Amino acid sequence: MTALARSAVLTNYLEVARHLGLNANSLLSQAGLSPSLLGDPQQRIPVSAAVKLLEDSARLSGCATLGLRMAELRQLSDFGEVSLLLSHQHNLRDALQVIVQYRHLLNDSLAIFIEETGKTVIIREEVVTETAIHSRQAIELAIGVMFRFCAALLGAHWQPISVNFTHEAPADLSVHRRIFGCTLEFGSEFNGIVCPAANLDTANPLANAAMARHAQRYLDSLQSEDERSLLFDVRKAIYLLLPMGRATIEQIAQSLGLNVRTLQRRLEEDGASFSELINGVRRDLVIRYLENPGYSLGRITDMLGYSMPSSFTRWFIAQFGMPPATWRSEHQIVPRKGS
Repeated sequence: MTALARSAVLTNYLEVARHLGLNANSLLSQAGLSPSLLGDPQQRIPVSAAVKLLEDSARLSGCATLGLRMAELRQLSDFGEVSLLLSHQHNLRDALQVIVQYRHLLNDSLAIFIEETGKTVIIREEVVTETAIHSRQAIELAIGVMFRFCAALLGAHWQPISVNFTHEAPADLSVHRRIFGCTLEFGSEFNGIVCPAANLDTANPLANAAMARHAQRYLDSLQSEDERSLLFDVRKAIYLLLPMGRATIEQIAQSLGLNVRTLQRRLEEDGASFSELINGVRRDLVIRYLENPGYSLGRITDMLGYSMPSSFTRWFIAQFGMPPATWRSEHQIVPRKGS
């Protein structure tokens, strides 16, 4: 199944592209997208094409913050059919659960996991495509949109602790500081936002239970129209839970609302196995991690779920034909001192 997103994800692309002096129509065509698609925010487009468009545009313009600039222009209405339900939720906790439940109506490739530990919450996000594509701009767009949504719902009550990215910091942080206004953590072990747990329970003054029920009934009527892929949902869950050391079949099944036996049976029906999916995600993530000079091999070992460096090295050699240190050397990636 091809991962799809509503073309609303590119709502503000033309404006940012024009500001940067890019030939937007040409770049859209090169990515396999018709400029006419942007006239219908509900039209579905391949996520891989959207990711390519953002990365190509950022590279050609020399603008490392293209995705963030797009996020800065997004409005709640850009969530489409989901926006009415979101705006009438009792609090941010409920609104985030709506985004998790209906994220396939927004963007099939968006993976979200809410992790609550004591008085702190981590809103983890990943953009997962069928094949591993470097998606720095898509990640920053997704996190920027999430951050602005939380701020729009809570106003002055939104008090984020940090915004975290697995990639390295750009040379100029002015746009990041303007949009986020909190601690920025680059080279982190996850992509997402850290905030006080109390933020999730702050009441939304615009909440309306009756309107929320009407909106939910409408969204539920769309569920049957949307073809879902269990394999892709499992893969997204692994992306989020593997660096946390929690990508067991039991945890993945629970996150999808299934029991283990049902998950195994449905994977078998699709000709797949959980171990194959885990291995595929490891192959995707290990390249991303190795390309980051801020990650030591020991840190990568932990993030991929290996308890011993020797086990990680044996797996890597089996997959890529050489030790991870050799791979880095051949790709001219020099780990930073202390990494």
